[in-house]
Amino acid sequence: MQRFLAFLTAVAAVVGLAFVLPSAASAATCTTPWSSSTVYTNGNSASYNGHNWTAKWWTQNETPGGSSGVWADQGTCGGGGSTPTPTGGSCTYPAWVAGQTYATGAIVRYTDGNLYVAEHDNPGYDPVISTWYWEPYTCSGGGTPTPTQTANPGGFPVSEAQFNQMFPNRNSFYTYSGLKAALSAYPAFTNTGSDTVRKQEAAAFLANVSHETGGLVYIVEQNTANYPHYCDTSQSYGCPAGQAAYYGRGPIQLSWNFNYKAAGDALGINLLANPNLVQTDSAIAWKTGLWYWNTQSGPGTMTPHNAMVNGAGFGETIRSINGSIECNGGNPAQVQSRINSYQSFVQILGTTPGGNLSC
Repeated sequence: MQRFLAFLTAVAAVVGLAFVLPSAASAATCTTPWSSSTVYTNGNSASYNGHNWTAKWWTQNETPGGSSGVWADQGTCGGGGSTPTPTGGSCTYPAWVAGQTYATGAIVRYTDGNLYVAEHDNPGYDPVISTWYWEPYTCSGGGTPTPTQTANPGGFPVSEAQFNQMFPNRNSFYTYSGLKAALSAYPAFTNTGSDTVRKQEAAAFLANVSHETGGLVYIVEQNTANYPHYCDTSQSYGCPAGQAAYYGRGPIQLSWNFNYKAAGDALGINLLANPNLVQTDSAIAWKTGLWYWNTQSGPGTMTPHNAMVNGAGFGETIRSINGSIECNGGNPAQVQSRINSYQSFVQILGTTPGGNLSC
């Protein structure tokens, strides 16, 4: 190839032409840098990590190139609007990348603008969720980066009075304060989109939780005969807490050893060895429910969070939680029970349910 290019250059010189080799500088100009606090809608563009991206639908605080699928890669870019240089003296650390392996001591810049240092080796866990693996880091060059988004700046759209109205017979374990304490683990939850969308997501989450727990009455699964069935011995880590230790617990009825392992890793809590924490600590219980809601698609095609903020509707949250059993005519009575709770809760919050209620 090099000989061919040299030949073309020589020929061009003979005939008096200027032969110019392709250059990386010919890449497209970068658009405005992506910001975690900016709302993007279908067709909006932003640059991130040397690429231009176009939003497919409404999004906020979902990193281009991440797992949400909301961003379409438009190719590499250079110049103009490339990824901004971090502020704060010598705080020039790489952006955190989900799924990338990090060794203890690695320092990254998260999408909120803050720096985090790895306290333990990890396979790319989220710094604001997996607090056992990461902790905030202050720049050595003078100053801490200013966050571009805080957890729920608009406030959780459900008051304690409304919460009590939704769950008049709830178990005292499921406290409103425990729920509020859990919110910081997932700052995008009920903090994305318009006031209507925020209220709809809160109602959708609580409606599904109500269905799973009989109105926040049950902390643990009631059918004890099922308890020994939730140990998948094919997993390399097995069931260290015991064969019958991974039964359903908490607001989303977390079950199976692999789910306790995954939720615990994400939250920085060893739930595989200590599954009882989900039935003894209200904040941890709520966090496991939020973990599933914000990160797991289950038998569906998207997380319940994405279903609500991207307009797929309440029905898609049912599909993500128990769609293989209830959806497509599997158990219409159970589906209707969830819908009834959702419609009741959005009314309490003073908003509308939106479309696509069933699955």
